[in-house]
Amino acid sequence: MTDRSTPTPEEIAEGTSPPDPLGVSYREREESITLSPLGQQIAEQREANRAERGNVSQADTALAPETELLTMNIGPHHPATHGVLRLLTTLEGEVVKETKPLIGYVHTGIEKNCEDKSYWKVIPLIERMDYVSYYFNALAYCMAVEKLLDEEVPERAQYLRVIHLELCRIHSHMVWLGTSALDLGAISMFWYCFRERDNVLDLFEMSSGQRMHTRFFQIGGVFEDIPTGFADKLRDFVQQMPGRIDQFADLLDSNEIFLQRMKGIGAVSEERLLELGVTGPLLRATGNPWDLRKAAPYSSYDDFDFKVPVGTVGDNYDRYKVRLMELYESCKIIEQALDGLPEGPWITDNRKVALPPRHELATSMEALIHHFKLVTEGIRVPAGEVYLPIESPRGELGCFVRSDGSSKPARLHMREPSFVNLQALSDMAKDTYLADLIATLAMLDPILGGIDR
Repeated sequence: MTDRSTPTPEEIAEGTSPPDPLGVSYREREESITLSPLGQQIAEQREANRAERGNVSQADTALAPETELLTMNIGPHHPATHGVLRLLTTLEGEVVKETKPLIGYVHTGIEKNCEDKSYWKVIPLIERMDYVSYYFNALAYCMAVEKLLDEEVPERAQYLRVIHLELCRIHSHMVWLGTSALDLGAISMFWYCFRERDNVLDLFEMSSGQRMHTRFFQIGGVFEDIPTGFADKLRDFVQQMPGRIDQFADLLDSNEIFLQRMKGIGAVSEERLLELGVTGPLLRATGNPWDLRKAAPYSSYDDFDFKVPVGTVGDNYDRYKVRLMELYESCKIIEQALDGLPEGPWITDNRKVALPPRHELATSMEALIHHFKLVTEGIRVPAGEVYLPIESPRGELGCFVRSDGSSKPARLHMREPSFVNLQALSDMAKDTYLADLIATLAMLDPILGGIDR
C-alpha cells in the first residue's frame, strides 16, 4: 500500500507532489525553531490551545499544577550520583521542584562491628567508611581513644600525622575534581587529576606499604617512621603540585559549559546551612571561615601558618574555588611540616598501649608479655566517653567513643560530614535545571560509604 504523504519521484519532477501535511517544508520548520525559557514555552502552548478551542475556558485547558509534575529516579546505580545514591526528583519540564535523597544501599554496619572488636582492631574497619579520606577516619578514632587513655603522642608522630592528613586531603580533592569535571563532559580533567592522585598513593605506599587503607595511624602515634628518600620525594611533589593546580584552574575557568553550571547555581545562605549543620567547604563557600584546624587546633596544626579560603556567594563556583584554594594551602602545610619535622620517637613508649619493638622480644620477658596481652586482649581503656571532631575534606568529622573499662568500645559513633551535608541538596537544587542538579551534587562531594556506614 502506497503512503501518499511521501511524493513519488515522478511527482517531484513534475512539481505535482501533494502538499506537506504540516503546511511547511522540513527545512523551513527546522530554521524556524527558536529557543525560549521553559515558562514562556508553557504559556505560549496554553495560549495556542485556547485559541484552537475557541470559547473553552482557561480552567478547562490548563492542567492542575500537580498533574504537570514528573517524578523521576536518578540512581541508585548511576555514575553521576558518586556512589549508590538514589535521588527521587520531581520535575516540571526540566526544572527541579523537589529532590529527596534516599540512602542505605551500601549499608555496612561498620559502627556496630567496631563494638565487637578490640580497640586496636577497630582501625582497619573505621578507615573503610569514607574510603577516599581514610586517614581522617583513623585520626578521629585514634585521638578519641588517646583522650580516654590520657595518652601523650610524640611530637614527631603529630607532624607525620599532619603530613599524611594533608596528602590525603589532596588525594580526596583530586578524586572530587576529576569526577566532577567528568560529570560535565571535561574528561581530560579526570585523567590529569587521577595522575596526581596516583602520585599521592605512591607516597602512601612508600611510607606505609599500602596505597589505600594503610593503617598507618596507631593509638599513640604512627606505625613506623618515614623511610629514607620519602622526604625528598614528598618535597618534589609539593613543589610541583601548585603548578598543576594552576593548570586545572586554567582549563576549567575557560570552559563555558563548566562555568554555566557553576556560577549563580545552587546558592544557599550561610544561615540556612548552619540550620542544617553543614560544615566544610560548603559552609566556607558562603564566607563563614569555620575550620577546626584553626578554630580548635589538634595534632600540632597550631604550629603551621596557613589560610582558610572562603567564598562570597555560596554557589557552585564558590564551592569549587574554595576546594581548589585548599589544595595550595595543603602544599604549604606539608612543606612547613617537612622543614620543622622534629627528631624523636614516632609512637608512645607506653607498653600497655603500643606494641614493643621487635628487637626487645628476644631479650625482655616483660616486652614479650606486653606483646602477648596486647595482641590477644587489646588495650584496656578506662571507663568514660568522649567526642572528638577534626576537619576532614568534607567538613566536621567527629568520633564518639564510650568505654566501659573493657578492651572493646561499648559504643562507637561517627559524625559523618557527607551524611549531614546531604540534607542541603534539596535547597541547592530547587528551581534549577536537571543538568544543574548533576553539577550541584558533584559540588556536594558526598561519599556514600560514609553516609551509609
